[in-house]
Amino acid sequence: MMQMVGSFAEFERTMIRERTAAGLAKARAEGRIGGRRRKLDPKKRREIAESILSGRKSGAEMARLYDVSEPTVSRIVAEHRQNLETTHAGQP
Repeated sequence: MMQMVGSFAEFERTMIRERTAAGLAKARAEGRIGGRRRKLDPKKRREIAESILSGRKSGAEMARLYDVSEPTVSRIVAEHRQNLETTHAGQP
């Protein structure tokens, strides 16, 4: 009897997984994406990175100014540097 109950539970879990995957695929096809929205728009992210890279402000100052954590500021700067490198690498 316990094996039957276990089999039904496993079957139900598989069905839930399939329905979830189908729902996510449908949402992506409609243009929706999952996850949390970004707190800072691209303009603010660029402003943070440029202020730090130019030396006008420190990471801690920018973090306080935009109400984000210092690791977030570090990630923004690293992402900006990487974008600059890929942009300049493609130019002769």
